[in-house]
Amino acid sequence: MTKISIKSILSILFAKITEFLSKHILKGGSNFPGKVALKVDKTILKVVSAGYKVILVTGTNGKTTTTSMISNILKEKGFNVITNNTGANLYPGITACFISNYKFLKKTQDSYAVIEVDEANVKFITEYITPEIITITNLFRDQLDRYGEVYTTLNKILEGIVKVPTSKLILNGDESLLGKLNLDNPVSYYGFNVPITENSSVDLNADSKFCKICKARYSYNFVTYNHLGDFYCSECGYKRPELSYAVNKIFDLTPESSSVLINNTEVLVSQSGAYNIYNALCAYAISKELGVEDKIIKNSLQNQSSSFGRQEQIQIENKRIQIILVKNPAGYNQALDTLCLNKNEFSAAFLLNDNYADGRDVSWIWDVDFEKISSLPIQSIFVSGIRMYDMAVRLKIAGLDKNKFILEEDYDKLTEQIKNSSCSKLYILATYTAMINYRKYLHSKGYIDKLW
Repeated sequence: MTKISIKSILSILFAKITEFLSKHILKGGSNFPGKVALKVDKTILKVVSAGYKVILVTGTNGKTTTTSMISNILKEKGFNVITNNTGANLYPGITACFISNYKFLKKTQDSYAVIEVDEANVKFITEYITPEIITITNLFRDQLDRYGEVYTTLNKILEGIVKVPTSKLILNGDESLLGKLNLDNPVSYYGFNVPITENSSVDLNADSKFCKICKARYSYNFVTYNHLGDFYCSECGYKRPELSYAVNKIFDLTPESSSVLINNTEVLVSQSGAYNIYNALCAYAISKELGVEDKIIKNSLQNQSSSFGRQEQIQIENKRIQIILVKNPAGYNQALDTLCLNKNEFSAAFLLNDNYADGRDVSWIWDVDFEKISSLPIQSIFVSGIRMYDMAVRLKIAGLDKNKFILEEDYDKLTEQIKNSSCSKLYILATYTAMINYRKYLHSKGYIDKLW
């Protein structure tokens, strides 16, 4: 056993006891054991992370799914891997993850830690850990009351990266904010070389429409979604950097999956939507950087299971349910694009909360293009959550048939309404705490086996 201080030993022991009590009595609490540990020893993260090769995944959307994809690929390769797969991505939660996997009598070696980290918490993690790789998925407006605009979010991330100049950066090249960062770190980029649709202009409500160098409006050879794509500035010449890893062809897009060519490898992504192609592309890039063979990556991605509200599929009696986490306009529009791929009838539930983790300001729902689903064959429209009336008004204004609306905040009554509905396929689009709370309810009723 590596020699550690009494303070560190007590910190770990108290955290492990707290973890046990949290899981078996409180049925949750993935952050609290870390808070206890840090109260005893504020540098405990450095101790418990020693020996791991760490990959940090940050950005606005896609962190949890990308983290899961990377860790599954590395496990299939045969590596020992730990990860914070519940999405506990704040400093205490990450500390708790390492402590949970810490063994006093076992030395950690040749093991990977694939860690999702909140954008504002990168600087706390890199204070004690020098990652092998840091990836940034994208930067969208999200929780404006907490983060502010996207430039603020980027600066929060960079505060952490400047502390670890030797860490390799794997960045989304289609994200205009991530070029020319003036960092000492080695950098590689991934992105799309082909369009998803014939679209070369950004939406009115898209983020980052103006050049980060000269402030002129960007032009695009094509847009994938929101402000992502093959951008360039006709005024100063700033343009998308050269891509090391790219989607070179799109074979098929369905409500369940996507088939694409990444570099020279045909990959079936077992989750739908352009955003999940980006997640898979990021996972591919990082896996190649770590020396994983294409065959292993391909096999893992096509068998990637959705979980914890990220296109998670469950059964409620004879109803096939897909839960999709939505938290900002960019991600919500991508979720709606998934609904648009349906040709047959389905139902949809819209759950909107305004707790701290969701963002107190829900005005962002007016930047979501609900109008695009107004003509879809939606059989029943369920609306729930703390701010269900705000959501109902938005859907009504978008042109959805108000006669199909079923407003119900109580989860028992909502679930009964779902079970009694005529359509067998249902999408649940829920903000973070709405997703968490409804999953807890479904777990208590036996519809979900694994809560965390």
